[in-house]
Amino acid sequence: MALLAGLAACADPSQPGKWQQWDVDFDEDKKPWKEIESMMPPYPRPEHLVPFDAGGTTQHRFFIDARSLSVGEDGVVRYTLLVRTAGGATNVSFEGMRCETRELKYYALGRADGSWVRVRNPQWRRFETQSINRHYNVLYAGVLCLGKTPVETTQEALQRLKYGSPIIQ
Repeated sequence: MALLAGLAACADPSQPGKWQQWDVDFDEDKKPWKEIESMMPPYPRPEHLVPFDAGGTTQHRFFIDARSLSVGEDGVVRYTLLVRTAGGATNVSFEGMRCETRELKYYALGRADGSWVRVRNPQWRRFETQSINRHYNVLYAGVLCLGKTPVETTQEALQRLKYGSPIIQ
């Protein structure tokens, strides 16, 4: 009976502030995600490139610039990717990976003169498992993300790039 009286007191329409505060507290757990502003990294230099294996289905060579790698407070892992194609071309891009949603975003593209050009209207896009050029799957599953959670530190990501994912016993 005391429980019903307590509930009735809480439901008293003359006390709307109690329920409004409860709604605010409840909704605070579901704050919308907000991306932080990222700064453009220095253009990659050969001595800072860390190679990684993207599987046997491609003859391209893939590298992450160690200086550009960062884990943001927004849960986005940002990095510079350099791809040397089998035909001899070099592609450079500054990107972000959002582990929680398995999304990718291009921030800038590298020019042959060593400068950056920002991508117009950059958008997050989901990437799926692919058998060709599966470097994003490798970065997602073995280097930058632990399931839907980003690695905790830049050092952890570099360790995974250089030596592979640790075996958990």
